Amino acid sequence: MAKPTASPAERASKRDAIDTVARNKRARFDYEIVEQWEAGIMLLGTEVKSLRAGKATINDAYGIVKDGEVWIINMNIQPYEQGNLFNHDPTRTRKLLLHGREVRRLIGSIERQGLTLVAMELYFKGSHAKVRIGLGKGKKAHDKRETIKQRESAREIARALRTR
Repeated sequence: MAKPTASPAERASKRDAIDTVARNKRARFDYEIVEQWEAGIMLLGTEVKSLRAGKATINDAYGIVKDGEVWIINMNIQPYEQGNLFNHDPTRTRKLLLHGREVRRLIGSIERQGLTLVAMELYFKGSHAKVRIGLGKGKKAHDKRETIKQRESAREIARALRTR
């Protein structure tokens, strides 16, 4: 008996489905994000298997530009349990895959404006591992306090509306 084939719309929805592996919740708190990009990551086979199992953290991850290429540092992907001698170094530096014009724009922003590349989210888009990186400007302590005040006031308003 033949398998029923998926329609083009179903295949497109599977290809564009996003499966989040890790999020950096502190990124928006510590940085004012100016711009965001989606970048592919060059990974080894055991890293992909470990990501599929959800064993990654990007809380301390940031990007650098070296020799016209963008690299991500401190992204922790735990070793794959069945990987034995083929396992990888958990915090190795990984290359990000971006278009040349995006890399040139990043270089300009980082060097001229003193901005930082911050890893915001790690996910699978279809079968490809992607990372959302943000170009951020570090917040000062008083900016962080202001963010906390806004968040608390929004919570109080929502609580008041719920009790009505």
